[in-house]
Amino acid sequence: MVEKGKNDQELLSDYVVTKEQRRAMAIIGDPDSTLLSRIQLFYTCIACGVEERSSLQTSSLMTINHDGFGRVVMTGRLVALSKTPRDVHRFGFGSKLSGCGEALVGHAMKIIFTFPDVARAKSST
Repeated sequence: MVEKGKNDQELLSDYVVTKEQRRAMAIIGDPDSTLLSRIQLFYTCIACGVEERSSLQTSSLMTINHDGFGRVVMTGRLVALSKTPRDVHRFGFGSKLSGCGEALVGHAMKIIFTFPDVARAKSST
């Protein structure tokens, strides 16, 4: 989903949440469809980073309930990343968005390097 006419800072602004903004958010809240789409896009980008570094086909699967709790899994034949997001109505990063993304990609790559035979196993179907 590319938005024409927006620079990088404008595109990333939805993902950056300052401490003050987070404090102003309700402790309990329901995520809306726009927020869920942003979260899915973030984890899809992580999956693309893993795919780029590993040359393995990767996808992200996300389920989040109405209370904002759920699971995100990145997988091919191996579950390379399993994340349990909480309070997703407060989803966002401080100024370290890139660092968080890189850390998740790095974690997934560590799992792939630990279990390379499983990661590269062919499907039986």
